[in-house]
This record gives sequence, C-alpha cells and structure tokens, in this order.
Amino acid sequence: MNGHVRLILTLHNHQPVGNFDGVIEAAFQDSYVPFLNVLQDFPELPIVLHISGSLLDWLAKHHPEYIVRIREFVQRGQIELLGGPYYEPILASIPRRDRIGQIQLYKRQLEDLFETRVRGMWVPERVWEQSFAGDIVEAGMEYTLLDDTHFRNAGLNEDELQGYYLTEESGRLLKVFAGGERLRYLIPYADPQDLINHCRHMADRYPNAVLIFGDDGEKFGVWPGSKDHVYRDGWLHRFFSALRDNKQWLHVTTMSETVDQVSPIGRIYIPDASYREMTEWALPTEKQTHYRNLIAANEQRHDWHSIRQFVRAGFWRNFLVKYPEANEMYARMVQVSRRLEEVAATATQGAATQLLAEARRELYRGQCNCPYWHGAFGGLYLPHLRNAIYSSLISAETLLERASGRRGHWVDIQAEDFNLDARKEIRLAGDRLIAYLSPGKGGHLYELDVRQIRTNLLATLNRRPEPYHDRVRQHAGQPASDSGGGVDPNGGVRFKQPDLDQRLQYDAWPRKSLVDHFLQPGLTHENFTHGHGEIGDFVEGVYLSKIRRSDERVEATMWREGKLGPFQVKVTKTISLSSHQAGSLEISYALEHLPAGLPIHFGIEFNFAAMAASAHDRYFYNDRGTNLGQLETINSTTPSSRIGLVDEWLGLDVSIDVSQPASFWTQPIQTVSQSESGFELVHQSCSVMPHWEFMAPADGTWRVTLILSLDTSAAQARELAERSATRFVPSLESK
Repeated sequence: MNGHVRLILTLHNHQPVGNFDGVIEAAFQDSYVPFLNVLQDFPELPIVLHISGSLLDWLAKHHPEYIVRIREFVQRGQIELLGGPYYEPILASIPRRDRIGQIQLYKRQLEDLFETRVRGMWVPERVWEQSFAGDIVEAGMEYTLLDDTHFRNAGLNEDELQGYYLTEESGRLLKVFAGGERLRYLIPYADPQDLINHCRHMADRYPNAVLIFGDDGEKFGVWPGSKDHVYRDGWLHRFFSALRDNKQWLHVTTMSETVDQVSPIGRIYIPDASYREMTEWALPTEKQTHYRNLIAANEQRHDWHSIRQFVRAGFWRNFLVKYPEANEMYARMVQVSRRLEEVAATATQGAATQLLAEARRELYRGQCNCPYWHGAFGGLYLPHLRNAIYSSLISAETLLERASGRRGHWVDIQAEDFNLDARKEIRLAGDRLIAYLSPGKGGHLYELDVRQIRTNLLATLNRRPEPYHDRVRQHAGQPASDSGGGVDPNGGVRFKQPDLDQRLQYDAWPRKSLVDHFLQPGLTHENFTHGHGEIGDFVEGVYLSKIRRSDERVEATMWREGKLGPFQVKVTKTISLSSHQAGSLEISYALEHLPAGLPIHFGIEFNFAAMAASAHDRYFYNDRGTNLGQLETINSTTPSSRIGLVDEWLGLDVSIDVSQPASFWTQPIQTVSQSESGFELVHQSCSVMPHWEFMAPADGTWRVTLILSLDTSAAQARELAERSATRFVPSLESK
C-alpha cells in the first residue's frame, strides 16, 4: 500500500443565543470537556475547532478555565481555530454589511483572546450563495469548508473532491474545502477500524488526497446515546489510537497546514446549496414528502449513482416562505439593521457611539440562525429561542432610540411595508410599547413588544403539518420515554409525552391578536377549538386603514365591509396609544349594518406568547382577582369585565378590560414537534377570546371598547432591587 492521505478533523461547537444555561452546562460536561480530555492524550493529533461566538460568550462567563485550556491547545499547535460570523447567522439571512461586520468582529475576538491568527471560517449550516465568497474575503478570511454535496451540485465527481478549490467573486479569491458526507455519517458511529479501512481505500484510489470531516462537536457526547458510546465505551480513544497507529500513511492535519503545503485542485463556482438534509427541510411539507418518495423510488436504479447529484431539493431562503413567523423575525431584524445604519450616519457624540456599539452587538445576537428554520431539531419550534431573538432586536431598537436623542414619554406612528409583503403595515411605538398592525391581513395585531422586559408577546407559532407527523401517527399508542433521544439511526421513535398523535391539530388562521370572528350563535368552546363555527369572512380579510397623530396620541383606524352569513356588515376598529398611558392600547370596535333583531355572536381573539405554561406562578385571573388556573387552562367563563394573565417570572401582568361584559374562552396553542430529545408537545401561546352573544340593535350598530394593559411594575421593582444589591456587597473586613 503506497497511498498517502491527509485527514482534517473539523468540529463545530455551537449553542444558540437564548438557550438554557442548564442545557449548555450539560453539553459542556458531556461533550466539550471530555473531548479535550481525550485529545490531550494524543498531542500528535491536531484538530480544527470552531466555537460559535454565542457559546464562547457563555464559556467566558461560566467556565473561563475552559478558555485557558483551549488557548494552551492553540499555542502548542494542536488546535486550529476557525472564525465565522460571531453569533452564527445564516449568511443568506442577514444584510451584507452585517455579514462582513460579524465575521470581522469574531476574528478580532478570537485573535485577541487566544493570541493566534485566524485564517479560515465556518459557514453556518453550510448555507452557501456564491456572492458570499467576496464578503468572506473582504472580512479577512482565506478559506472555508462546505460539503461535497455543494461541489457535486456544480458537476464534480467523487474523484474530483479530495482537496480544496479556488472560487472567486469580483476578483476576490477564496479557498473552499470539500467536506465528505460519507465521513459525516461514519464518525462517530462506525467502528474505528472501519474508518481506517475507508481512509485506506481512499489512499489507494486517490494518492495524496485530502479527506475532510466537518460536523457538530455535539455528536461527541450530546446527541442521543453518544456520551456512553464515545467516552464510556471508548470509541474516541480507540479512534485516535487507530489514527496514531497509522500515521505513516494517514496524516492528521489542519486546514492552514494544508493550504500552505498543498495546491488547490482547480477553480470552481459553487451553486446555492446547503447540506443535503437542509435542502430537504426547506421544501414545503407536501413537496418534501413527494421528494423523499421520489428518491426512495429511484434508489434501486442501476444508474442512480450518476443521476443522484443532479436531483436537488430546496433553497434555504424559502424557510421564510414556509414559516411566516420566521419571516416576521427576519423582516424585523432587517428593519433594525437599516435603522442602525441610519442612526450611525448621523451620530457623532461619544455616548451615542457607545450606544451604537451596544445596539450593533444586540442586532448581531438577534441574527443567530437557530430559530429562523426547522429541521431535525427544535429550531423555530422552541419559544425560548424565538424569544431570545426578539429580546435582542427590541433591546437594539431601544438603544437606537437613546442614541438618536429620544428621551422621556413619546409616541409615534408610521405606515410602511414592514414585513416585506408589498403591503403597508402600521407601527405604533412609544417609550414602553411597540405594536405592529397588518390591515392587509385581517387587521391583525401581529407583534407587540414590551420594551421594559424586551419581550414580543406575539412571537407565536401556528400549528401546521410537518412530514414527521406521519411517523407520530404511525407509532400511535407508544408510551412516553424519559430516557432521552429523538429519532435514532435505526428508525426508532421516542415520545416525550404520551398520545401525541391525539394532539395533532392545525390552525386555519394566524394565531395573532385582534382576529375578528363572527360565529354561529350558541357555538360551544369545544367546537371553536376544533376550528368550527366561522360564518364571517373577516378573519383574514383585507381592511382599509388610516392613521392619525399628535404629540401625545397616535391611532390607527381599520375598517372592512364583509360577509356575516348572507348579510353585508361593516367592522371598524381603532387602536390608540397615548404618551400618558404608554403601557396600554385602547381598542375600539364598531359593528355596523347588522341585521336588526337577529342573534349575533362576535369574538375578538388575542394570543399571548412568551408566557410559559404549566407553572404555578403563571396564571389567569378574572375581574374579582380569582385565579382561573395556569396558562394552559381551557376556560369558558361567565360574563365579566376583565381577564388577566400573570407571568411572575417575567414580572408581567397582562389584562383585557371590556366596556361590555364578555365571556372569555381560553385555550393553549401547542405544537407537536421534532427535537433531538424526541417528539414533544410545546406550548406556543395562550389564546384568549372575549366574545359576546346579543341581538342586533334596531339601528344595526354595536360598539365595545377594550383596554389592553401591560403592567411591568413587578419586573421594574425586581430590577431595582437587583441593582441595589450589587451596589453594596459587604467585604470580610466589614463583618
């Protein structure tokens, strides 16, 4: 055997912005630390490591000793660090200025912290568009890593993928490595000897080839069953031992050493792509199922190996079409980014400059990719990740208001295309609240930001079909498992709660607020929860609108003439925000042209996200202050003038007061989603609907006023107490 190959082992360690400390701590103990413990015993084996900036920030705060340890590996040449955009955004999802800014910021951070030169970078989720090449080079990077799938999409065959290529954009050259999908599936599942045999086969077939493994470091200890397999059963130690034993022909190396010693294979332009699974997930649900069936039906063809590379799935950006909630975050992020550039162009004072730097950091945090899409892991379906994105974006915008000189109590109103649908939305803003209305879609209130607690109470998520729901149905009756693990490599399925097949339900309209329902008289709550009883066309109908403003009050009025059964009626709703009552919205409704003397059943649906369920300190209450149960409670109340929701952890009290007593229906909106720990039921929002049944007046007009109040005094009191506690910490001498 005369062949010789280079092997580059690249690990990508990442935790999302907003992930729970306990989850990250478990990954630290189960994966990040034990991996270094094993690597330390093999000083002759170098690896390439990418730590996302969000994880690095957490490590610096919670485990600075780990940073010191990584620095030691770097200084002795056993770890090459890769850079990348600081907070792990999908490059396609952020403006070009932010791509370059994030990469440059993280490069400086790594070089300062680890006293090393950072030459290459990790592309988040390997989502690639050719224009990125120029941005990456402009940000100071020489090379990066993509999958061999990207190169196959460009028409290359396996024997052309054993190394790296040059690509360029506007004359800026970038070196791009082709990571092997086969190695991604073998490591760490195959027996180490089988991996050596694979490398030997490649050495014989492609002498002097460069083999690249690049995948999540969490495969080594966090993924289901991997901790025992990799560490307790000694897989990693045996793998490293096998690499050391075969060092005569199998040279474990780094990207930097390779580009310095090995010539590029050639030049290539890489089509828009990501790793294969990601492109499947980006397809609409029905097309995803069709695509998988198509692949399965053709895999037995004798010529499939030559056809497969020309069969492609979806495009990452279409996650923003597949999931409107992802587009809402994206559009909001773009808006904040644009606003930051506008303020930066005029800010010159030192204090404003500091505020801009803080705002830019918050914007970058709000670009973390994880909740902008959904695949095998929770992603978009995890409320705490969506909440973290909005928290950073709201914080960034508030900092920008300060940087632009806005102080005290104020209100403002604008009409622009805020969500990129070619229609104008309305934005009411003040020093405490920001509300977005969509006249073109039901006149909905689709975002409601509470500045004090940096929370969007309408970061909701609809229940919709997913391809894996078929598997949930197929395994109906399987008991819940608390042993951890999601969909395992052998096709097994684990459920975190029982009877999830019975919880599959899909929404017929967006779970937002100010959703206007004309319902069948006498309709029961149970029938409504199953989507029955709608007899109007106002839920998603187009409303006309106008705005009014003064220094102390702004308001948006929206109206629509539509159908109530066979009748034509008109609904007008006016939403007002006052600088004197900056923590509440006044909402006035007028129903006109009602058919006199006929029974009317009208409801106004609200949804509240970011307020968790199944906790004793999160609950409903009525106008008498009576506790109506935790926030996942299904209620159908007798008529009253108020309903409230309290989240003591957030320090938030939300109340809806009505001028005409209403019955209130409440229900949880819960999704069945797929995550690394199994199929699970996730609480997304509380649906609260005041509804009225009455006989239409003789003049055909009925009115009601609602006050939506958001009280954050508990959060403010807690914040003041925490600040006071940190001002004076008794020293030992003072005791």
